[in-house]
Amino acid sequence: MKDLKRITIISGHYGSGKTNIAVNLAIDIKKSFDKVAVADLDIVNPYFRTKDSISDFEKNGIRLISSEYAGSNVDIPALPQDMYAITDDKSYKMIVDLGGDDRGALALGRLTPEIIAENNYEMLLVVNKFRPLTPDLETTVQVAREIETAGKIKFTGVINNSNLGEFTTESDVLDSLSYANEIANCMGIPVKFTSVKADLYEKLKNKIENLYPLVLQAKI
Repeated sequence: MKDLKRITIISGHYGSGKTNIAVNLAIDIKKSFDKVAVADLDIVNPYFRTKDSISDFEKNGIRLISSEYAGSNVDIPALPQDMYAITDDKSYKMIVDLGGDDRGALALGRLTPEIIAENNYEMLLVVNKFRPLTPDLETTVQVAREIETAGKIKFTGVINNSNLGEFTTESDVLDSLSYANEIANCMGIPVKFTSVKADLYEKLKNKIENLYPLVLQAKI
């Protein structure tokens, strides 16, 4: 976690698990850095958002940049007013939870020139082999290219978060490695890590390189 760039953008198709990864990364990064913020730019999906973890952020001293409507009954596509802190306040390590398709990625577009100019970012594609809309190389790469085009920024790495929720087995995770590697090779970027539920971590840590244990996000 100490090696992450100043800005880490997490994106992927709906159901890939990107928001849960964003929350976990932020909490882990806070162990090494004083000022950490999470920017919720997922303006398309009102149902599962980083704001659900606001109590965890407050407990750990993590700043949340989020629409005032997030998690409410009046959820509309509106960007948070202080989103420009992502590029303007360089004292923060930033985790950006980006929308899960090209429409969501449009929210990032107005910040992209400054992000690229600073050249201190990662743009990570979260993939889940077991989601029905991204089951193979072709469909997953198509989604990734649409996000890149809308956000005007390229992915720099892949996070393999292939899972079946509570029903995920060791074999499921191991079988997904070739899928993630194919995507990474096709896009010319590395697989940064494979994430698994914390209860599978001990069983797989000696079988998978760069394995990352996840604590599942609790809804408020």
